[in-house]
This record gives sequence, C-alpha cells and structure tokens, in this order.
Amino acid sequence: MSGAPLSIDFAEVEGRHLLAIVDEYVALLDGPRDAKDAGVNRLAPDPYPDDRDAADEYRTSTREDLLDTRLAEALSVRTALEGFESPAGADLETRTIDISAADLDPWLRTLSGIRLVLATRLGIGRHDAHDQEDPRFGTYDWLGYRLELLVQLADRHDA
Repeated sequence: MSGAPLSIDFAEVEGRHLLAIVDEYVALLDGPRDAKDAGVNRLAPDPYPDDRDAADEYRTSTREDLLDTRLAEALSVRTALEGFESPAGADLETRTIDISAADLDPWLRTLSGIRLVLATRLGIGRHDAHDQEDPRFGTYDWLGYRLELLVQLADRHDA
C-alpha cells in the first residue's frame, strides 16, 4: 500500500457503535485474562492441547505478548474513532476516517479479533451458518462487512 491514507466513511451511528465495541474489546484485553475465557482463548489459541507442559510454557511466554499486541492494536483503532465520542451530526451523517498504511493491519486484526470473540460468545463454529434473521448476529455480520470493505479499499488503493 502506498503512503496515502485509506479513507473509509462511517455514519455517525456506526462510528459510535464501533467505538463502543472496540471499548469492550479493549476492556476484555486490558482486564484480567482468565485462562478459562473461551473468547480470549480464541484470540490466542493453545497450540499444544495434548501437551500440558508445552501449553503452560506457551501461555507464560507467548500468549501474553500476543494479547498485549492485540490490545495495542485495538487502542490504535480506538484512537482513530475518538471523534465519535461526541456526535458531530445526525445519526446518518457520514464522517471519513483516514487509516494510514501502518494502521491498516491493526484495523484488520482488531475487527477480526472482535469477530472471533463474538463468534465464540454466539457459538458460531468454523463452518456454521447462522440465522440471518436473528438480531444477535447483526454485529457479527456488520463487522464482516466492514472487514471486507477495508480489504477491498486496500486492494483498490494498491492497484
């Protein structure tokens, strides 16, 4: 991706919603990291399910670093969304967020991480379909849409 920022539009209501979701994600990563929390475990899965010693070593040496990196990236995304703390207009008015080349990967990983936690909380497996009419899945689908949009914008930006 070249040096020019990637611009993405959010309706005010979307920006406030995403800011709230990112805040919840930051709280999850910044709080006590319960080893039994399936959502957190999905962000840094145990690569050694059959070797307790190797799993413990991974958890103490690598897992925390991975989660700290996810936290730093989420805070970067949160910073970009700070303008939505104070609504500037009507719910459907749009505001453009510029995402630098350096911040694109953190955005993609943060939105993907949030989706992983949501999928875990909602019981969505790797190949599970879900009821499109069930409102609990709206945020999960919307984040997928935003991820796809970011990838498409990045691809066009590189072309």
